[in-house]
Amino acid sequence: MTALPLPPRDYLPHLRTLTGAFAAEAPGDLGNPVPYCGDWTKRDLVTHLGNVHRWAAGIVRTGELSKQEFDVSPGGDLASWYGESAAELLDALEAADPADSCWVFGAAPKTKAFWFRRQVHETAVHLVDLFGARGRTAQLDPLIAADGVHEVLGTMLPRVARWKHEVPLAAPITLRTTDTGHAWTVVPGEPPELGEGEAVATVAAPARDLLVLLWNRTDTQPEIAGDAAVAKGFLAARMTP
Repeated sequence: MTALPLPPRDYLPHLRTLTGAFAAEAPGDLGNPVPYCGDWTKRDLVTHLGNVHRWAAGIVRTGELSKQEFDVSPGGDLASWYGESAAELLDALEAADPADSCWVFGAAPKTKAFWFRRQVHETAVHLVDLFGARGRTAQLDPLIAADGVHEVLGTMLPRVARWKHEVPLAAPITLRTTDTGHAWTVVPGEPPELGEGEAVATVAAPARDLLVLLWNRTDTQPEIAGDAAVAKGFLAARMTP
């Protein structure tokens, strides 16, 4: 089984693949609504991700936090502008030393390594959103999807304490990917966190399905063995931005 997270530079080929798939899907009817993203249209989604890429690229280059302007509309062709945004991010990451100090959010180590991984998962989840705007299903590399689950549970979930979102968990549960063989035990806390304990329930699904569930991008329920009420209460909570 591949250990997670991956070495920082191992994320770059996956980021190229994901941004390439996003750029290929970006043209078309920009007015289509995007499921699970409030009142966003396809135009809003492409604009958002392109601006996120440019923002992250600036942080990687300087190591410093820059102003967030994720809804600034570009001029000209939106799909081409997104491709330029992705290229800017990839160039910045290629030139970066992952060990260099850098601003990051949350409690993650404050190095540029954070952004290699974070931008992969930002793109993967929004690729799912983009395909959903046409009623299609985006497939993800199972390993990357499993790593995305790890990021939600290990990096995103601890941030909910700052947002004051309640994540109910009365007893430990285990989440398991049926295709990659990865498993995580989440234990009660404020907020719940990765740890060890005797799980009262096991949640099992392919890595992609588990990832989109944790990002609240689906109503589909995974296979649950044991105390379903504890598991469903946890899964229904907001754990991500």
